[in-house]
Amino acid sequence: MDAYAFAGGTAVVTGAASGIGEALAVQLAERGSSLALVDRDADRLAAVADRIRAAHPRLEVETYVVDLADEAATDALGATLAGAHPGTTLLVNNAGVALGGRFDQVTLEEFDWVLAINFRAVVRLTAALLPVLKANPGSHLVNVSSVFGIFAPPGQAAYAASKFAVRGFSESLRHELADDGVGVTVVHPGGIRTRIAESARLGSGVDPDEVAAGREQMGKLLRIPPEKAAAQIVAAIEARRPRLLIGLSARLPDLLVRLRPGTYWRLIARGVAARGGAAR
Repeated sequence: MDAYAFAGGTAVVTGAASGIGEALAVQLAERGSSLALVDRDADRLAAVADRIRAAHPRLEVETYVVDLADEAATDALGATLAGAHPGTTLLVNNAGVALGGRFDQVTLEEFDWVLAINFRAVVRLTAALLPVLKANPGSHLVNVSSVFGIFAPPGQAAYAASKFAVRGFSESLRHELADDGVGVTVVHPGGIRTRIAESARLGSGVDPDEVAAGREQMGKLLRIPPEKAAAQIVAAIEARRPRLLIGLSARLPDLLVRLRPGTYWRLIARGVAARGGAAR
């Protein structure tokens, strides 16, 4: 498959108001992609779009404020994007949320909220835009999983389930779309410095005393700048890489899971305790 061509196409990016999504939007525009940016934070999204428009006045930059937890709204968004942007050649399913707490500390409603945004929205938007991608030869699909789509730590049952699902969905699609000339990359970020820790929800059964300590611990390993992560994703898109692990905090667990599939957690937990943190 030839290298992906950024210039002239439209890139749809979800979770574009901050973090990796914002950095991706900026870097894709620098490479000549028009943009359709999606987020639930209207103010932040507008600021990102305005900054890109000022820097690249010839590019089309549209914004869509949608809560991807709302399945009807997500379906409507997919239909709108497919109709309004027939030149879409890149879809980046980046939006994600986190929920802390053991399985017995979260409600089924809280668990389902994570699945709705992290997995079902990925499926729904991919389904809506896949005919457009297939109609534009050389298109590409990026689904952002997580290091927690490689290993599953305690206290992250909902998040890990959603990110493992994204991984499996992406790998199957990669094989299905190969003959259509549509590339697929699944991304496993490690400790990226985004807002996911500060915006994470905690299960309703989590002891309040654990909240501050848990967030402080989570933040300690979020060290990789989102701009650096975005640059690696852009390079992976161009090269049509099937899989991208970002950071040592993703590459080392990937190796440990391969070597110790049933007992990896004891080793990872020991390393996390020694460094005083957790991963994205």
